[in-house]
Amino acid sequence: MYLELITPDTTLFEGEVISVKFPGTGGKFETLNNHAPIISSLEEGVLSVKTERGVEDFNINGGIVEVLNNKIIVLA
Repeated sequence: MYLELITPDTTLFEGEVISVKFPGTGGKFETLNNHAPIISSLEEGVLSVKTERGVEDFNINGGIVEVLNNKIIVLA
């Protein structure tokens, strides 16, 4: 899967990922390869990105995520 994590100021992460854990407004959730299409709002919390190099955490203040065709776009 490919992830773009974008803020108004910069791109925090861009690249291939194994999974991503999100702080959704309805509760935490995770996306894996071939995840069903989804658009969700995010609340303040930790967005956890798992890559082949390990796990990287990002603190976000909320936002929106779109998952479509193994591409994840996060506007935080």
